[in-house]
Amino acid sequence: MEKIIINIGRQFSSGGRYISKILCEEFGCRYFDKEILDLAAKESGFSPDVFKKSDEKKSFIHTLFHLHAPMLSDDNFYNNKFSEESLFKFQCDAIRKAASQGSCLFIGRCADYVLRDEPNTVSIFLAADMEDRISRTMERYNMDEESARKTISKKDSTRASYYNYYTGKKWGAAESYDLCINTSIFGLDETAKFIADFIRKR
Repeated sequence: MEKIIINIGRQFSSGGRYISKILCEEFGCRYFDKEILDLAAKESGFSPDVFKKSDEKKSFIHTLFHLHAPMLSDDNFYNNKFSEESLFKFQCDAIRKAASQGSCLFIGRCADYVLRDEPNTVSIFLAADMEDRISRTMERYNMDEESARKTISKKDSTRASYYNYYTGKKWGAAESYDLCINTSIFGLDETAKFIADFIRKR
């Protein structure tokens, strides 16, 4: 099989991780979610904690006041190489490097935009009914319904702001992806099968 790149955008608690694992097994892809942060840290020389603090967030620099000094490299910091844009660039470089080494599936982090010129690339956005998302969030994070609803709203807003800023596209909009699908319609397993069939035809 030729190398294939799958990019997954997703609403919070829409089943993205579960579906992605199935697709990775189906197409022999390496899985990159938060793993890409460690690669970016290795490439840049910054601590992985810096990338975790900035993960899919815009305007996070103020959080640095709460970081310990070892999290930042003196050389990078004082040479003014540290900025949100530079961290995004390091992350983009890590995504491109991973993609160059074989079939991959990337979750979020603007990978669809970063790899837009790569051949055999498919970009998918997953949504789900709010009731299902609340239920998953409550179960996964052991929280009540109100807290789950607030968490979902905050996570979606943060992801949208990050994606829109760095890509110039609109997070979750059909024109930004090859396929947008509501995972609540078929359920997670059947949605994964549907996406796999779509990828083969694509």
